[in-house]
Amino acid sequence: MMINIRQCTFEDLYKLQEISYETFNETFKHQNSPENMNAYLEKAFNVKQLEKELSNVSSQFYFVYFHNEIAGYLKVNTNDAQSEEMDDDSLEIERIYIKSTFQKRGLGKYLLDKAMEIAIEQNKRIVWLGVWEKNEKAIAFYQKMGFVQTGIHSFYMGDEEQTDFIMSKTLI
Repeated sequence: MMINIRQCTFEDLYKLQEISYETFNETFKHQNSPENMNAYLEKAFNVKQLEKELSNVSSQFYFVYFHNEIAGYLKVNTNDAQSEEMDDDSLEIERIYIKSTFQKRGLGKYLLDKAMEIAIEQNKRIVWLGVWEKNEKAIAFYQKMGFVQTGIHSFYMGDEEQTDFIMSKTLI
């Protein structure tokens, strides 16, 4: 199969760190100062932080492979791992990151479908995510996938406060 997915384990820690740095940097460096980017990358993707997230039973990471090469990853959260206080019947998609060289191949939708599958398996009623208000491509993608804006929250990129739209989709 051209595309496949695999849940991450502790053995994947350094690969996860590498792809996190790469994809986040590719996506946001042109809209943020180098100082704020570096501060965020060091805080969010240092080894200790990723170890903590990988060991949380309410968080799951998945690598997506395209022709046997890691092309991106998904992170979902439930319960107290969610980045906002939500009901127990909610699942958060915290990250869908795809390397720029693998974009426009349906991998984002593939990971989104995986998140929906996990939500259904866990009897979740709502899937939600935060997306930067300036990330128009991502907002358009999520709208196309049936998500609607249901709120906003603050996201800190270094010392700069930014606004994320909270977008949700109710499952039947």
